[in-house]
Amino acid sequence: MQPISDRMLAEIEQKNMSKESAILVRIFKEESELEIWKENREGRFALLKTFPICRWSGDLGPKVKQGDRQAPEGFYTITPGLMNPNSNYYLAINTGFPNAYDRANGRTGDFLMIHGDCSSRGCYAMTDEQIAEIYALARESFFGGQKSFQIQAYPFRMTPANMARHRNSPHMAFWKMLKEGYDHFEVTRREPKVDVCEKRYVFDAESNGRFSPADRCPAYRVPEQIASAVREKQRRDDIQLAELINRGTPVAPSRAGVDGGMNKVFLAAIKGTKGDFIDSDGRIAAFNPPPKVPGTIPAHVNPPKEIADNQSTGGIFGLASSESKPVQVASAQSGQSSSGFFSNLFSFGSNKEEPAPAPAAAQPAAKPKATQTATAKPKPQTATASVVALRPRPQQAEPRAASTTTANAQEPAAAGKPESAPLLSGAAPTVQANSFENRFGGGWR
Repeated sequence: MQPISDRMLAEIEQKNMSKESAILVRIFKEESELEIWKENREGRFALLKTFPICRWSGDLGPKVKQGDRQAPEGFYTITPGLMNPNSNYYLAINTGFPNAYDRANGRTGDFLMIHGDCSSRGCYAMTDEQIAEIYALARESFFGGQKSFQIQAYPFRMTPANMARHRNSPHMAFWKMLKEGYDHFEVTRREPKVDVCEKRYVFDAESNGRFSPADRCPAYRVPEQIASAVREKQRRDDIQLAELINRGTPVAPSRAGVDGGMNKVFLAAIKGTKGDFIDSDGRIAAFNPPPKVPGTIPAHVNPPKEIADNQSTGGIFGLASSESKPVQVASAQSGQSSSGFFSNLFSFGSNKEEPAPAPAAAQPAAKPKATQTATAKPKPQTATASVVALRPRPQQAEPRAASTTTANAQEPAAAGKPESAPLLSGAAPTVQANSFENRFGGGWR
């Protein structure tokens, strides 16, 4: 396995970080972006690099049951045992789905990864070159003493503009809960402590009681420094959201039949076209000629159908959200490494990925349509809120049970239902964009 590249090491040093410092991963489906955050020498997380995602499957919203092809959304804890160097998709990091929240809500599925090969059935797929770099950064953080790192997977950047666009979604109640965790990270630049009780996420909670995913929450409190900063951010966001709805911000078009997404960088390379994209601040920008692709696109890649309007997002160069600023936050030092803890890091893990889906029910015949064939093109490898001062929190000696699982966990076959929420004031009907077309053949994952 390759080491961290010289270019990446130079960027780490330039951003006042160390090669072995802790990492945190954020994923945004609609933008098709994966962020690597790294703890700097001042003890807070800063954005190191944003990777365009080559392919993800399903739709915006959580994974509910095995076979629905959904990529997970939520908070997941990654330990060395979830790192697979022997993946069928070059290298893989198992998200650990289902976590405690997923299990409490009857959600099923397993072996949902971040991996290479740019092909997805419920996973977040990168190019091989990208996953090699991501894997190396994670491996070095484990060598530096980080016992686990957090993946935060969101449907989109949790900004007021995006919440307004998606206000009609039946998943809005779930997304508002995810936004709480998003806001905790935005105002502290620390990995939020995640617990689950009453079948919901709880963030940075301090309690003498025990958190049980399906049971009543114990009495707890959130440190006032964090709670007040989060309340203020949410107050500003709510005001802006109401203004956007009152101004008639259009709702996002329906994604029916659009299986997942692909960052515009890859779409432009596959189609060999010039084009526009919406950047992370919602502005229309253009790439001409198409930007450099971060890795090799396999010939078998099948891009998703595009939504037929200019409201879809997919920024190329992701940044921390525009309303956020670096925060002065004290952070606990990484835990000590233990001998033998990483002895199997390079050989542990089964080749088993998410299993092949069962055959799907027959679909109505679709009109013939021209398809694009991806041509492999080898390429060289290649945020802001109120300041909160916090006392260091001792690092957990073991990963929290509320957000961890093992790669081979077996779960009951119960299937939950997507959350639903009443439409917000000013909500407009969802616009149908296109019809279903199964681009993969076979069943949905």
